Amino acid sequence: MRRDALVALAGVVAFVAVTAALAAGGWLVDVDLAVREWAEGHRPGAAEAVGRVLNRLGQGGALLGISIGLACLLGLVRWHRGTRWRSLGGGGAPQRGAGGVALWPLLYVLAALALVYPLVRVGKELTARGAPSSPWSPEQAVQLMGPQPPGEYAAGYPGGHAVNTIVWYGVLLLLIAALLHAYGKPGPPRNLQLAIRIAVPVVVAASNTYLSFHWLTDNLAGLALGIVIDRVLSMLRRRFQ
Repeated sequence: MRRDALVALAGVVAFVAVTAALAAGGWLVDVDLAVREWAEGHRPGAAEAVGRVLNRLGQGGALLGISIGLACLLGLVRWHRGTRWRSLGGGGAPQRGAGGVALWPLLYVLAALALVYPLVRVGKELTARGAPSSPWSPEQAVQLMGPQPPGEYAAGYPGGHAVNTIVWYGVLLLLIAALLHAYGKPGPPRNLQLAIRIAVPVVVAASNTYLSFHWLTDNLAGLALGIVIDRVLSMLRRRFQ
């Protein structure tokens, strides 16, 4: 738990540092503008199409729906088989226990939602940052709490897709491992899980930036916030093991 707390704290520090640097203006804003300019000038049709497909890996609604479905399925399996919440820890054989704990997988998914949605929404509302693809000038859209015109998109920071890839893929892998354990099967190989947890966030953050859906720092802040939420969920999960 101490390790999770330290990683969560590091994520908070990173998020605050990026936000403070952007609010102060200067070199980090210049980086955002330079990356946007490069992306706008190097986006052939085929590359854009691939980027849009890859970007869908971070769709929060779809990931939430799959997570809820797996959680309900796991809850039914655990109710039927009487396996304890410990099986969600991803290690060891399932243990026999009361079926009343079968609701915990769904509650865990709802806890993730309760952390992701409000934190991302509050961040977007407070910073009111435009998108790189905004018809407004890049120098104005890039600013935190900038002078966005009425009706203009101003909910870019932090990047929600980046948060989703950290949090929901962690939840999905946990539920899949628990389902396999409930049937006495080994979970996905650790190296595969690690590859998914690293590759998907990088791919989605890169596609967000390349397609000018978000500034580079929107995604960096989103990844930092996602790590914080992921580690808080890990600490929460361990309370029921």
